[in-house]
Amino acid sequence: MAVAALATGLLLMTAGCSGDDGGKSDADSSTAPGQKEDKPDGQNGGVIAEVKGGESITLTIDSAKREEGGFVTVTGKVTNGGSGIFSAPGWAGDESELSLKNDSSMAGAKLVDKKGKKRYYILRDTEGRCLCTRFTKGVKSGDTMTWYAQFPSPPENTAKVDFQIADMPPASIEISEG
Repeated sequence: MAVAALATGLLLMTAGCSGDDGGKSDADSSTAPGQKEDKPDGQNGGVIAEVKGGESITLTIDSAKREEGGFVTVTGKVTNGGSGIFSAPGWAGDESELSLKNDSSMAGAKLVDKKGKKRYYILRDTEGRCLCTRFTKGVKSGDTMTWYAQFPSPPENTAKVDFQIADMPPASIEISEG
């Protein structure tokens, strides 16, 4: 019985990786250029969204979880497919107040609730530092780094939002209950 279950699992995994898009080309897709379609199984350890931007950077989102205390934690990876060190230019936001500056970080990210017409900016600690990843040494060519960002939680009835950062295309994600 265990062998049959293993064989079935391998068959399903192989079918899922076959690369067949059912005849759907990029031109038929409703996703923005540079954006992969959402993956509903992402909350269980997979990728729920992926966008590609300038400098050959790929940003994946692995989870977006509503936490106790009224915040949402978004996690993922950033991969540098370029030839130089990626130091997250423009990702830190455009704050002019010195205490809010968070160079080489995810501080400029936001969640956008299109339906509720609201933006949710990264949370800050009492000293103005973002509750997010800082890329203090940058991301070397070919490397992948994990990241996180925490935001105020949208209302409980809001599950779908867009994750936006700098010049990357928006990534539509679904918030799971933590």
